[in-house]
Amino acid sequence: MLFKRLRESLIAKMILTAGVTLTLCVIMWTGFNFYYFEKNVVSSVKSDIEMVSDTILLALHYAMMLDSEEDIKENINNISRQEEIENIRVYNKQGRIVFSSKTDEIGTVIQMETPSCWTCHQYTPPPPNLPLAKRTRMVESADGRQLMAIMTPISNAEGCSPGPCHVHSNDEQVLGLLDVTVSMEKKNAIISMFERVNVAISVVVFIATFLALFAFAYKFIFRPIKRFISATKGVQGGDEFPTIDIEQVDEIGTLGEAFNMMGQRVSEKHRQLMEQREEFRNLFDNVPCLVSVVDTDYRVIRHNNAYEKHFGLPMGKRCWQINKGRLEKCEICPVDRTLEDGRPHMSEESGLSKEGRPIHWIVYTSPVRNKDGKVVAAMEMMIDITRRKELESKLAASEHRYHAIFDSIPNAVFVLDKETLIILNCNESAVDIYGWPQEELRGLSFMNFFREEEVLDWETPMRTWPEIELCTHVTKSGEPIFVFMRISPARFDEQDTLIVTCTDVTKKMEAEQQLIQASKMTTLGEMSTGVAHELNQPLTILKAISNLLAKKVSTNKTLEPEIMEEMAEGISTHVDRAAKIIEHMREFGRKADLKTMPVQINDVLERGFEFFSQQLEVHNIKVVWELEHNLPMIMADSNRLEQVVINLLLNARDAIEEKWNGQGLMADKRIHLTSFRQDERVCFRVCDTGSGIPKPIRERLFEPFFTTKNVGKGTGLGLSISYGIVGDYGGDIKARSWEGDGACFEICFPIAECEL
Repeated sequence: MLFKRLRESLIAKMILTAGVTLTLCVIMWTGFNFYYFEKNVVSSVKSDIEMVSDTILLALHYAMMLDSEEDIKENINNISRQEEIENIRVYNKQGRIVFSSKTDEIGTVIQMETPSCWTCHQYTPPPPNLPLAKRTRMVESADGRQLMAIMTPISNAEGCSPGPCHVHSNDEQVLGLLDVTVSMEKKNAIISMFERVNVAISVVVFIATFLALFAFAYKFIFRPIKRFISATKGVQGGDEFPTIDIEQVDEIGTLGEAFNMMGQRVSEKHRQLMEQREEFRNLFDNVPCLVSVVDTDYRVIRHNNAYEKHFGLPMGKRCWQINKGRLEKCEICPVDRTLEDGRPHMSEESGLSKEGRPIHWIVYTSPVRNKDGKVVAAMEMMIDITRRKELESKLAASEHRYHAIFDSIPNAVFVLDKETLIILNCNESAVDIYGWPQEELRGLSFMNFFREEEVLDWETPMRTWPEIELCTHVTKSGEPIFVFMRISPARFDEQDTLIVTCTDVTKKMEAEQQLIQASKMTTLGEMSTGVAHELNQPLTILKAISNLLAKKVSTNKTLEPEIMEEMAEGISTHVDRAAKIIEHMREFGRKADLKTMPVQINDVLERGFEFFSQQLEVHNIKVVWELEHNLPMIMADSNRLEQVVINLLLNARDAIEEKWNGQGLMADKRIHLTSFRQDERVCFRVCDTGSGIPKPIRERLFEPFFTTKNVGKGTGLGLSISYGIVGDYGGDIKARSWEGDGACFEICFPIAECEL
């Protein structure tokens, strides 16, 4: 555990690395010092010994030249008394010690194989000179002390060989050896002291350097790093990133600033990520769709609240066990297909809820892949369509009822395309009324029902008017029928349509026409006196002309051409007048064909007045005209509107006579005929100075058989018939008082579409 912690600790690694490196450096430095110091000391000792040897040779040179053994011994003994000199020997060429500071060694022969001799005698012939390092050897005394010995050859110098006292020839180069042995005790003590001091200094330097390095690393590296780690762990735990205050103006300080910036961004991103994660979790859990994740073993490993609400907790069960209560996998399974091909799939499924009630849903599956792209699960998103299924069932029943009601409506009902007026659908009554089979009616233009000459007049009202009071249609057999239409806009299957209900009013119109014709005959009967008087005038003139001609013929008198021409013109004029009166009566008395066409309202007023003018003259009633010229056309039948005008004039005449009867020329007998345009309507008024309309009976004026006249003087149908005629052409009629006691009727019609 400790090793693991040390291995995972950066500071431990740095301390260990720095300690090992520093230790190796100190050891190398100390070893170098040891080696270099010891080498210098040894080299110094060698130099000292060499210098002593040279000094001894110089001191012995004179004695040797004199061949004075006593002087040689005395010099050797004196020099050997120095504290550090252990021994001084002189060897001859045969290896015999001829002089020594230790007298007991004199005469001893040293073998050639000993270290002191073998140094030179390993060569053949022995060299006269060897480097100092070759001539130096370390030996150990009997008591264990370390000694350094240097062999110095005694060369054959000038003055030695030719003298009479010496036996050495000129060819001999080395006469003997001087061996000086020096004690290394003090030098070793100095070396040991140096080593101890150096080791102590190294330890102090190591510790000081290590502590300084540790303190520096801890303060400027490890402590900031710990703060970075602490802040990072805080962010990882969901805490806000604390700003790290690094007062260093170095790389760590720069790193701290960058880390603060990065930490704040990471903290912000982490906060956003957590919010998104929470949002996605809430979306997943609270989405109204049923969502589950199924692994490759078909077990539900994750689900949302809606899924749990419908099916309960999965409890490690497989999807077909939870969703459908099955004991084995579904034969057609979208999850299975997604796991196989890694593609989304969709199907409609049915099952049981956790309460055991049937439910229906549409399932969409999509693959869930790991980082290697392998499909490891499938996500199911199920949309509960149970309510939709119930509504579909109810809708099917409702549609059945709708079709039953639609087909059982006694009126013809059509569904038209709003733009083309093509019949999209119709009921059975349309087949019965119009005579076309239903399959032929569908796709047929509704405008085919109108007379060919009226198609253009009705095309715009069909698209804009909410109802058409009365129009003429033609069945498949060519028979005309009169219909009342109501038009309602609707939208079916993303298409603008018109729902048109056509009521066959042919029988009603025939009855009304009979009633209107009877009213016309009544009106003609009431007008018979005026018509007779109107015809009597041209007949009287014709009678006078015929009498004049007969008288001239009986007296055989000739008439002048000018008189004959004048009499002929008079006859023609009065015959035309009588014929016009009779033609007008015939035309008024005929049945109207209910053909709707553009009509000028001023023309209708003038024709009605012309037909009724004699009646008004007989009763001394003055007519005042206030017509607005260039009025727009209206869509109506002029013959039927003329009857309305005559009915209103007839009522005005009777009301005036009722009020002013017996007052003679003092009576104010007036009828005002006015026409004008009001917004998008054309209106006319018929006002009189008669007895007026009492308020209690105004609401009943247009009721059938309602009359204020005495018994036998009125049928009560005139205003009722006029009300119906005006309504057939989309107009309205109103009654009000006028100039005190008089009455005023105002009739208005919509302007024809061709005039807009």
